Amino acid sequence: MAPSNIPDIVVGRLPIYLRTLAHIARGGQEVTSSYEMGEHLGISPAQIRKDLSHFGEFGKQGTGYNIEYLREQLRRILGVKQEWDVALIGAGAVGKAILRYDGFRGSGFRITAVFDNDPNKIGCKISQLDVIPAERMTSTIQQMGIRVTMLAIPAENAQRVAERLVEAGVEAILNYAPINVIVPPHVYVQHLDPVVALQHMTYYIAPKPTQALNPIISALDPREIGSDNIVHL
Repeated sequence: MAPSNIPDIVVGRLPIYLRTLAHIARGGQEVTSSYEMGEHLGISPAQIRKDLSHFGEFGKQGTGYNIEYLREQLRRILGVKQEWDVALIGAGAVGKAILRYDGFRGSGFRITAVFDNDPNKIGCKISQLDVIPAERMTSTIQQMGIRVTMLAIPAENAQRVAERLVEAGVEAILNYAPINVIVPPHVYVQHLDPVVALQHMTYYIAPKPTQALNPIISALDPREIGSDNIVHL
């Protein structure tokens, strides 16, 4: 079991390292370094080495990392040496795009059930999966032993459905609904909202408003501001 005191931001970088190693390996390389990985990612080599050191020693100074060995170790740490069955809740536009996404193959995840409450979608086949009625969600998830789910439903339904998933024994929820769902501490949630991500980015590129005058000075009557009434800050 991985250490429990690892900062979440470090854990969040491990899948990025795993993906980068796969990319480098496709070029036929067998060995890489923190410097080369850093060039691919825009992360300092020291940060990469520090992140990996939380979990052990995976390379040797001067020789770098054996790519396949490091990939195997990262898969083990992330728990993706096995393949996880995943349930998708919602067969709308977002849900259909997720079902047709080819990136899950070989990554440790396999969508094995999809649920919806729209009578026009129930029974339809999407990417070789039949859409199951939402009322059968809890029992089906329990029967299949599914612990990981994805929510691709309207915001107004997300909290209620998340609570049902927790009751069914789900321990991890990837939430595409544009709302934060509240779950017990033992359930891990990742929220993915493209609007939030875009707003995060535009903060850095939008023109910045001129900073307002100090509120103490602004509150003064202009006639009261003179050589004898200087406000010292």
